[in-house]
Amino acid sequence: MNDGMSRRSVLTLALGVGAGAALAACGSGGGDAGGEISAEPVTLRFTWWGSDARHKRTQQVIDLFTKANPTITVKGEFKEWNGYWDSLATTVAANDAPDIIQMDELYLSSYAERGALLDLGTAAKHLSTADFEPSALDTGKVGGKQYAVPTGLAAYAIVVNTDLLAQYKVALPDDATWTWDDLKTIGAQISKASGGKVTGVQSWGFDTGGVNIWARQAGASLYDDKGDVAIPPEVLASFWQYLLDLTRQGITPPPSVTIERAGAALDQSGTATNTSVFGTWWNTQLTSLTAASGQSLKLLRQPSEARAGSPGAYYKPSMFWSISARSQHPAEAALFVNFLANTTEAGDILLTDRGVPANTKVRSAITPKLTDADKAAAEYLGAIKVGPAPRVTPNGASGIEAILKRNTEGVLFERQTPQQAAAAFIKELQAEIDAA
Repeated sequence: MNDGMSRRSVLTLALGVGAGAALAACGSGGGDAGGEISAEPVTLRFTWWGSDARHKRTQQVIDLFTKANPTITVKGEFKEWNGYWDSLATTVAANDAPDIIQMDELYLSSYAERGALLDLGTAAKHLSTADFEPSALDTGKVGGKQYAVPTGLAAYAIVVNTDLLAQYKVALPDDATWTWDDLKTIGAQISKASGGKVTGVQSWGFDTGGVNIWARQAGASLYDDKGDVAIPPEVLASFWQYLLDLTRQGITPPPSVTIERAGAALDQSGTATNTSVFGTWWNTQLTSLTAASGQSLKLLRQPSEARAGSPGAYYKPSMFWSISARSQHPAEAALFVNFLANTTEAGDILLTDRGVPANTKVRSAITPKLTDADKAAAEYLGAIKVGPAPRVTPNGASGIEAILKRNTEGVLFERQTPQQAAAAFIKELQAEIDAA
């Protein structure tokens, strides 16, 4: 995501004042999402980002759908992540958006609030959401309307190397009852037993998952319903104070090592290189981590969940399916999204390529076909108790992780106090939202 500024500038151009009038009419510019499926030939454009493997799987699903619906042609427009958002913003600004759009949580609000996406509630005749949990569907809502359906779900987890626990004779904690203090204590035991060769914990603070969990366990949230920054400074400061304590006590690596690993690929992380025993990850990353580690890894629930007033855990959509508000064939587009999201035929091909399926029936159907690590990731979703979905990332806040990373670095290197970092983070993020 190194090209964030260029994507944001193009997105701003597409969704800014100059395009506002055009996009304001998006909701009424398309066809009838609740109408009948046309008996005449219809061509749909479908855009997504991803690897060559994803392209091949997706084309297989398209072929299955068009075989069952011979009057509908689906043309794929796929790109790598780096060029995807520039292209989408440009086509939206030109009122030439693809009919079906693979959407990301960071940009959902930006497109939905400007009228570029169809309210999928109007497409219920052809697109069912009956097999999705309400908390999963809520991840695709903006202003109470369903603008996106999650393709897959992830949840924040602690990944522990059980081989290293055994090597240093440290017991596996009970993740139903453990606390953040317990993690600190166990992490210190490991760092001491290894003589510093292996640290107990891999530091975090570089993605929104960790700060979201910390805020939610404190009864707070990162944003309020209006999309303003709402996390109390003292809650955010306590988050960074905890990470600083881990670093000072040698429970996590020195800041220079932490920063280097945070900016490297997954296989260079402390978890993947077996140099840290505990680490925060999304559950869906377990398969890649296991392959890189070559050791036994296990998913644990977040510390202090049992003591929190409400669950910190929540569903994070891996990505979404959305439909353009300008589509001339929204009924057919909805029928195709229904096939993607709700059928085991599509699920058998896509498996976990776009995350552990958010559709509970599809998830159950494909689980026996998964690798052990993917099965564990799927089962983790069923084992945790999740709270309401966080407010979708507001328009203007897509650069949050860069702001978070900068302040985490400042705290770990002790260039600023946790309190100073909290104030700076809140001020800068709110300014980005206000400027959007």
